[in-house]
Amino acid sequence: QMQLVESGGGLVQPGGSLRLSCAASERIFSINAMGWYRQAPGKQRELVAITRGSSTTYADSMKGRFTISRDNAKNTLDLQMNSLKPEDTAVYYCYAASVRFGSSWGQGTQVTVSS
Repeated sequence: QMQLVESGGGLVQPGGSLRLSCAASERIFSINAMGWYRQAPGKQRELVAITRGSSTTYADSMKGRFTISRDNAKNTLDLQMNSLKPEDTAVYYCYAASVRFGSSWGQGTQVTVSS
């Protein structure tokens, strides 16, 4: 199974920004889909953004605030989060799906938006 390691979480004030990074143990250029999900306390895990080939899909509540970027040379997937709100508080998970490795999840990184 491919290993995914997230970093960059932390505490930020409302309106602030954070950048999350996901490092993959394998080359990501052949990955079919790669993205970010999040899970808030007491809620189901939900999609943040996902890339499939040249297309990217964002959850409606993240459009215009979050930007996903993929670096095939570094085997990383970043999530730039701007204009953060308290309701963005959650554990953020990196996800990847490929024919070779199936579905893989990172261990998650905590993002807390609070004053």
